[in-house]
Amino acid sequence: MIVVTGATGNIGRPLTRALTEAGQQVTAVSRHTTAVPDGARHVAADLAEPAGLRPALAGAKSLFLLLSGDLHATGASPADIIGEAAAAGVRRVVLLSTLGVVTRPFGPTRIAMRALEDMLRESGLDWTILRPGGFASNALWWADSVRARQVVAAPFGDVGVPLVDPADIAAVAAACLLEDRHTGGVYELTGPEVISPRRQAEVIATALGSPVRFHELTRDEAKAAMAQSMPAELADDTLEILGSPSPAELRVSPDVQRVLGRAPRPFADWVARNVDAFR
Repeated sequence: MIVVTGATGNIGRPLTRALTEAGQQVTAVSRHTTAVPDGARHVAADLAEPAGLRPALAGAKSLFLLLSGDLHATGASPADIIGEAAAAGVRRVVLLSTLGVVTRPFGPTRIAMRALEDMLRESGLDWTILRPGGFASNALWWADSVRARQVVAAPFGDVGVPLVDPADIAAVAAACLLEDRHTGGVYELTGPEVISPRRQAEVIATALGSPVRFHELTRDEAKAAMAQSMPAELADDTLEILGSPSPAELRVSPDVQRVLGRAPRPFADWVARNVDAFR
């Protein structure tokens, strides 16, 4: 059995589907009770309380670990999840980390994630680490304004990074959970091209078949908007990446191709599959 955490999100849902379609028994874990892809078992658990994962981990051999906000929840001890997995007999863990642990290693989020990577390496379990860059699905931040006003508002309109499709992350994760050859691998996951917010707006407009205007926010305007949903420190950190990506953050990685035997999907593919969110 394979346990998938974050199972109802942009990565976990297609991963769960891919594993069930491959004939695997899957336990899909999320914080709240919800529908999961056919063939999967659902367990509600809060990753900020690792002991609560025990019912999900019972009998499991592999774990996909996606922490998201649980990495920094008050009183959270993500390292205990690895201990719980090992105690339950799990032999393989695929960890969703972030490219930032190597490109910007000194932010609080990356320090915590790098510590978790190091613990996984030292755990005695088989492991694979996935380090994606920016997600194509972050464009959903604009869905409301596109539906209401046909506007994409973002800072740094002509500065881009190679956004990765979450479905590609899921496909790579599935391969790493199913194939022994990926044990000990560290994969940096990006899209096939650097794409700016202005260009993303053009792609969305093409998919909709109607105009979408791009409005460039100042850094202060963007920070004020972001601070409504994240700590100010994290907003500053994110804006630094968006406005001044390093050479490593601009690099198109070969790792999706290396694992899947095909090129990563471009942003336009993600938009085509999710265009209804912008209508």
